[in-house]
Amino acid sequence: MDKKAKKILMNTFWTSAGWKATPDAFAGEDFVYAKSKGLMFDPVSITHDEIIHRLHELRQTITKERVAAAFLHSLSTKKVHLRSALSSWALTSGLPVHTYEQRSSVRPNYSSCGDCNFHRLMSDREYVNNDLNVLNFERVKWGGIRLNWLLYCWMDLELFSKEDHFESTAEDAAILSGMLEAIQNCADHESARMLEKRWKDVVPSSKNERDVLMEIWGYAGLLVPRDTPRKGRGGSSDFRSMAEWQGDDGYSQEALEFYFGAFL
Repeated sequence: MDKKAKKILMNTFWTSAGWKATPDAFAGEDFVYAKSKGLMFDPVSITHDEIIHRLHELRQTITKERVAAAFLHSLSTKKVHLRSALSSWALTSGLPVHTYEQRSSVRPNYSSCGDCNFHRLMSDREYVNNDLNVLNFERVKWGGIRLNWLLYCWMDLELFSKEDHFESTAEDAAILSGMLEAIQNCADHESARMLEKRWKDVVPSSKNERDVLMEIWGYAGLLVPRDTPRKGRGGSSDFRSMAEWQGDDGYSQEALEFYFGAFL
């Protein structure tokens, strides 16, 4: 990733005090430079149906092995922008080619599109002059925030498709093993927030990055609340996919082997 372009992207939205009240204008020499390096973009207009067809094309070249290897590679290198390809792939890999109106949601929790709603994807019929820059800023800074937005998954996998193929190391495997051990050590009633604290000494990361790591695993089916009585004090508003998870849910051995079996 070009360092100058990354700095321009970061400075567009962020200061030492946090979010800028008003992002920098998407214009000028710096913006043109960041755009030339594939980190910033002009406003995009695209339909739901166009995104679905493009995702189908991307699935022909982006495999679960590729996203899993990149995810593992990110653990020791802190290349957080490589992580959410795992959840973007998981959320969209089973998505059939369909139109927005093809099947309507009976109870639209995420989208009025029945197929997107079933796959927990927030989608609209069309996107007009949408800003991808803020989505990519969140991806590069923390690993992504709006992980189950159809627009984000599309952007994420488009950018990931341009990345090199990555190899994981013994250090990455050790970090993964430490993450799994921390899950197993959680008390039955412990929430996702407690797991985040346990991961603090395992994964080189910030609190926000660990939150995103858990959300990615939640959407990928690695950390999923089971159909058992909740032992905690209720869900956590800090999380989306991980809001109801608690310690006795553990992790999915099946999903672990599906994604990371070759690396364990």
